[in-house]
Amino acid sequence: MKAIGYQLDSNSKTGRFVEFEQQTPKPEGHDLLVKIEAISVNPVDYKVRQGIADPLSPPRILGWDAAGIVESAGGKVSLFKPEERVFYAGDITRSGSYASHQLVDERIVGRMPESLDFAAAAALPLTGITAWESLFDRLKIDPEVDSAKQVLIIGGAGGVGSIAIQLAKQVANLRVTATASREESCLWCQSLGADEVINHHEEMVAQLKQRNLSAPEYIL
Repeated sequence: MKAIGYQLDSNSKTGRFVEFEQQTPKPEGHDLLVKIEAISVNPVDYKVRQGIADPLSPPRILGWDAAGIVESAGGKVSLFKPEERVFYAGDITRSGSYASHQLVDERIVGRMPESLDFAAAAALPLTGITAWESLFDRLKIDPEVDSAKQVLIIGGAGGVGSIAIQLAKQVANLRVTATASREESCLWCQSLGADEVINHHEEMVAQLKQRNLSAPEYIL
């Protein structure tokens, strides 16, 4: 299989990306062998790069999010079968998605929604997980109890913010105030369902008061 790896140059000790080929792995246990159709780039990728210190190490295949097609499955797989379209945020301890194929445990994989193409699906996993965990695990928002409360989402036009606006409105039924600065970013937040958009480069408390908004119960 083809892959893009990252390794240190033995002379300059600077990093570089290299294209190389290696044997396509065979799935065992709960693993799926996925033919990668699309990936996305996340901050975790450069953080993993920073942890590579040995120039003699083989190229490290980066990549967290991916979408693709199940090509084969290990003997313990029960949730998926070949030819199914899947998407996932992978395992940081294993080879990543910057490759034509990847092994991934079926238990962290989801079926791709029919409404999404591969590129859109690959952009969702890590941002979606982060937004969900932030709202419902960290902030402990309970849609049954906290409906109609206010949440302030900083950076609403970013990856996590874009998902958080939609979850806060459609799942938790909160009143959402998002922050953005550029006109197109403000319009984007509004299109996702934000009730109010304020400029995070200006005094936010004053802007909330100007809109007769009380202090939000939640800030993300």
